[in-house]
Amino acid sequence: MDSRFTEYADLIIRVGVNLRPGQTLVLSCPVECADIAHVLTEKAYDAGAREVVLRWNDEVITRMKYLRAEDSVFDEFPKWLETLFYEYADRGAALLTIYAEDPELLRGVDPGRIQRWGRASGQKLKAYQERQMANEFQWNVVSVPTKKWARSVFPSVSEAEAVEKLWDAIYHALDLRESGTVDAWREKIKLLGSRAQKLTDYNFQKLIYQNSLGTELTIELPENHKWVGVGEQAKNGAVFAANLPSEEVFTVPKRIGVNGAAVSSKPLALNGTLVRDIRMRFEGGKIVDAFASEGLETLLKSLDLDEGSRYLGEVALVPYHSPISLMNLVFNNTLFDENASCHLAYGSAYPCFKDEPSREEMLARGMNDSMNHIDFMVGTEDLSITGVTQDGRTVPVFANGDFAF
Repeated sequence: MDSRFTEYADLIIRVGVNLRPGQTLVLSCPVECADIAHVLTEKAYDAGAREVVLRWNDEVITRMKYLRAEDSVFDEFPKWLETLFYEYADRGAALLTIYAEDPELLRGVDPGRIQRWGRASGQKLKAYQERQMANEFQWNVVSVPTKKWARSVFPSVSEAEAVEKLWDAIYHALDLRESGTVDAWREKIKLLGSRAQKLTDYNFQKLIYQNSLGTELTIELPENHKWVGVGEQAKNGAVFAANLPSEEVFTVPKRIGVNGAAVSSKPLALNGTLVRDIRMRFEGGKIVDAFASEGLETLLKSLDLDEGSRYLGEVALVPYHSPISLMNLVFNNTLFDENASCHLAYGSAYPCFKDEPSREEMLARGMNDSMNHIDFMVGTEDLSITGVTQDGRTVPVFANGDFAF
């Protein structure tokens, strides 16, 4: 770590989480990153945290569990863990997650076990997930290097050098400096907000995607949808950034209004497995066919987690010539790769509506519901997206991979 990490920690606590004095912070972190947790905890207390609660995870033990635990374990979600999530949500605690896993952690593990655990946990935490996606409290996901993740990105150098190179890549992606980063990101949040507002004002009825990889897709958007940037407001009034970095603006698709083919442009790190060359075909909103050159069984198990997993829950726009994309680096980490590329997500949708209707009304308008939310990248240098407004006008949204306006 160098002086830039101090700025990174400030950015996470002051902009990412925007922790309020007297508020509890729940920090989920790999044990390998304990020194990072120490710095973030100190910054949280400097910001007036009431308490910092640590949830540690360990990849070695996680892999052992999937390989060696009794089979019935994967159908049971422990009551103490369920209580932890809901109790701290009820207290208005903020949630900070360090996402830095080995993208191939579960290679060779029975995908059925992974699916069953996802279903067991998803069923118990579904209401919590809905509260999080509705921004009932601040939440933030960031990444720091771990040895296995770094080696997956830079396989031809030593472990130590790979970690150092990944730190540099993360700092570059976040435009981290020795000072001024916090103010720069507050300005960026405003910029993405203005871009989202412009798209909202168009009031598109549908978007039409096309590129040379084979994506030929029409996505309808529901009534009174809005586009959102990284700056969102929690129930307590705090404006926070759920993901750092972020280059996207996103909205909710209409559940049954997706037709055509989508082809991935980057690998997807999914449930401890890298899934490559994804192709999906949609009919009436549903993914009726899916292919991958690697990781197909993992992908299919994810798509079959529940009924909503085969429908889209997010449409996100990212310029091909965005800062992360220009690094020409595949991070094998969705947090970074999705911010280098236009992407879609299958599964649950964020409630992106202008008039703040009830959840029942949002579902009636076509918002998808699921225990899943999996982003996959479709952006390319030749991607074109055409918007069709409610009165039938066509508007170029993307041309040659970038915003046309």
